[in-house]
Amino acid sequence: MDRDDMSFIAEARPEDVSAIAALLRAAELPHGDFSAHLGCFRVARDRAGTVVGAVGAEVYREEALLRSLVVVPDLRGTGLGGRLVDTLERAASDWGVRRWWLLTTTAERFFAARGFCVVARCAAPEVIRATGQFSGGCGSAAVCMTRECRGNHT
Repeated sequence: MDRDDMSFIAEARPEDVSAIAALLRAAELPHGDFSAHLGCFRVARDRAGTVVGAVGAEVYREEALLRSLVVVPDLRGTGLGGRLVDTLERAASDWGVRRWWLLTTTAERFFAARGFCVVARCAAPEVIRATGQFSGGCGSAAVCMTRECRGNHT
């Protein structure tokens, strides 16, 4: 599978929940509570319609937790993760998001290259700290990162 096999990124549908959960489990990412936020998820599908990547957000007015960025191993390093984040961010601009927050144990360099900076967890607003990701889903070793939303990011 390569980049030419990709056909589109679209809003996640209810029937995508099991595929997203399987991708998250395989990547050892939290997967138990994402479906409540499915309307703020985007998925990448190959030409056959198989979900090969996903990213989501928990949106709390102007603050959003970017979560669950996952790409199948064969497509990592192809730019698909960046395309997923860009697509999510364009949608989030319409949702009124002004600031992103995230926790990561493996993708600090990826997000730093996208303008995110490391901050102490206590810098996150209470609404973000109260999410399942912050209250135990990602573990205490996860790095907290943030940056302003780029609504017209291309």
